[in-house]
Amino acid sequence: MLTRRRFLAISAVMALPAAARAAPPLHIATGQALGAQVTLRLAHPEAPAIAARAMAEIARLEDVFSLYRPSSALMRLNVAGVLEAPPFDLLECLTLAGRVHAASGGRFDPTVQPLWSLQAETASRGRVPDVGELAAARARTGWHRLRIEAGQVRIDPGMALTLNGIAQGYIADRVTDLLRAEGLGDILIDTGEMRALGGDPRGGDWPVQLQDGRTVPLRDRALATSGTLGTTFDAAGMRGHILDPVTGNPARPVWRAVTIAAPSAALADALSTAACLIQDRADITALCDRFAETAALSLVPL
Repeated sequence: MLTRRRFLAISAVMALPAAARAAPPLHIATGQALGAQVTLRLAHPEAPAIAARAMAEIARLEDVFSLYRPSSALMRLNVAGVLEAPPFDLLECLTLAGRVHAASGGRFDPTVQPLWSLQAETASRGRVPDVGELAAARARTGWHRLRIEAGQVRIDPGMALTLNGIAQGYIADRVTDLLRAEGLGDILIDTGEMRALGGDPRGGDWPVQLQDGRTVPLRDRALATSGTLGTTFDAAGMRGHILDPVTGNPARPVWRAVTIAAPSAALADALSTAACLIQDRADITALCDRFAETAALSLVPL
C-alpha cells in the first residue's frame, strides 16, 4: 500500500522580548504544498503577508524538486538527461546528497528512481519485479553517472533522480531562512522533517516527541525521522519504500524508525534515510560522526 507522510506545519513568533510576544495576534493560514496539508501559525503584525511569502517559497522549491510537476527542474533533467543553467537550490541539494552518498558507502543514492518506479509499477499489478526487470533497472542507476558541469547537470540516458530523501528537509531549511529574514525568531517547521530556530515562545526549547515515546528538546537544530515501512509496496506492509541500491529491492526492515539530529534538516533527512539501510547501531553512529554536530537520537527496532 503506497502511503506517504503528508503534513507540513510552521509555528513562529517575532524575535521580541518575552513580555512583548503576546502583542501580535496568532495568524493561522492553511494550504497545499508538496502534496501535503500545510498549516502556518505565525505571531507577527504582518503575518498574512509573511505567510503568503512562505507559501510562495515552498511552491518555488516544489518547482525545483517535484517528481509530479512536469515542468520542475528535476523532471526536466530526468526527461531530457541534461539541465542547462540548473537552479542553485538543485545544485546545493545535489552537492549535499553527494557528500552523504560517499559517507554512507553508497547507501544514500538518489539515482534509484528507476528502481522505485519499477517497484511501484509491479506492485500496482500485484506482483514483485523479476530478476531480469531488476537488472535492467539497476543498469540505469549509479551516482557516478551524474555529472555536474559548468552551467549544467547531466545524467545518462534512461536514468532518473529522486530527491525525496533530502528535499523535504532542504525546504524546511529554506523556509526557516525566509522567516528569520522576516524577523521571526522562534520557529518550528515540520515538513516531515523538523527545523527549529530559537525555542518555544511559551518557554524553554521546542518539545518534540520521538517514535520511541521520548520527548526531546529542540533548539537551533534539526531532526528527521525515517522508517523503512513508512511507505510500502504491499498490502502486508513489509516491502518498504527505502530501496537497497545494490539489490534494487526494499531494504530488509530492521528499524521501525531512525531519528537523526543535525545542524540542517536536509542533512538530517538524508542521513536518516541512509541509516535505514544500516543494520548495526555502531555503524549508524559512525556515519553520523562523519558530520559535525550530528547524532542518532533514536533507533527503534521492529
